[in-house]
Amino acid sequence: QVALAKEFESLVRADKRFEICAEVIMGLVCFRLKGSNELNENLLKRINKNREIHLVPCQLSERFVLRFAICARSTESCHVQQAWRHITQLTFELLQEPTH
Repeated sequence: QVALAKEFESLVRADKRFEICAEVIMGLVCFRLKGSNELNENLLKRINKNREIHLVPCQLSERFVLRFAICARSTESCHVQQAWRHITQLTFELLQEPTH
């Protein structure tokens, strides 16, 4: 799970729209879109409403942060890649809206 979390971290770091918010240890990656807390809350709502993956938020230094946790032993790289494609597609849609 740690290697898969590191893989997800590298995908986040490669996308300039996002930032990593805490050191990646174990199977947890804390990340967010660069921008307002409201923008990140809206992204989380879209992700969870879609029901393909589920993320849980937290607050770090008064910033709304998304948490991607790899818990299942059956998780593979293809699952991490698919989750990231899903997140970036929903991000693209969110950022295309006139209010952003």
